[in-house]
Amino acid sequence: MIAALSLIHLALLHKDGSNNPLGVDSKGDKIPFYPYFVVKDLFAFFCFLTFFGVFVFYFPNALGHPDNYIPADPMQTPAHIVPE
Repeated sequence: MIAALSLIHLALLHKDGSNNPLGVDSKGDKIPFYPYFVVKDLFAFFCFLTFFGVFVFYFPNALGHPDNYIPADPMQTPAHIVPE
């Protein structure tokens, strides 16, 4: 639903252009949405995807909590769990 609304928003922005608070219509200082903003956004998306992919595929445990590597013992309560 959010992706569909985002695509509709981008299509309308591409068709009508963005507005300004003063309502001044200036056709001279505009640059087209495609290819400039599309290429810029795709470049940022792929940079993020590369950065995220490095963590997912090469360092999957880098952001994990160290307590996740303690073997479970059903006869002993973990030290960080205390009564109130």
